[in-house]
Amino acid sequence: MSMNKSDLQKEIFYKTSRSGGKGGQNVNKVSTKVELLFSVEISLLFTDEQKQRLLEKLQNRLNRDGFVQVICDEERSQYLNKEKAMEKLLTILAKALHVPKVRKQVKVSKAAKAARLDNKKMLSTKKQMRKKNFDIN
Repeated sequence: MSMNKSDLQKEIFYKTSRSGGKGGQNVNKVSTKVELLFSVEISLLFTDEQKQRLLEKLQNRLNRDGFVQVICDEERSQYLNKEKAMEKLLTILAKALHVPKVRKQVKVSKAAKAARLDNKKMLSTKKQMRKKNFDIN
């Protein structure tokens, strides 16, 4: 997967609006809230397998038009919000594309089983030897 910001930037749509929160009068005047939209189906960056995997993993994040939507209004600057939204999208896509390694089941060897059982027997006899005989006749 050779996904970088510049390639991804070409396939992203932005919507901006006024955001609430800190900023004083700036909040009422400037559109700093950024809504990033990315379409997995239209993207040229991914293979068909990767697209299928992304659609499966990100089905809860897709809006009704089929876009992955990331909203950021944490900063007072529109540019910083765009950068943060882009970082969030990159992490979301990287997590969704991650394929976990298949676990190989390993059988415990006979020698390891025997060694474990021998160790248990030794501990058992050691503890038996510590016991005092309190038989009162």
